Amino acid sequence: MNSSVERWVSSKEIAEHLGINKDTLQRWIKNQSIPCHRVGRLWKFKISEIDEWIQNGQIANQNNIVEGHYE
Repeated sequence: MNSSVERWVSSKEIAEHLGINKDTLQRWIKNQSIPCHRVGRLWKFKISEIDEWIQNGQIANQNNIVEGHYE
């Protein structure tokens, strides 16, 4: 396997990477405000896409979201 290929990470891993609650991540996914890809029933992420999203300031739009319960 080519080690230069970036692996896909889970919702749990990306929430830990960002230091956020999984409920907040699910809300961002629902609002289509975070770069993610659906694989079957799972959401997958590329850390490089998430880091670029943050560096471009796109996460700033999410600062007004108050963490709470997501259903």
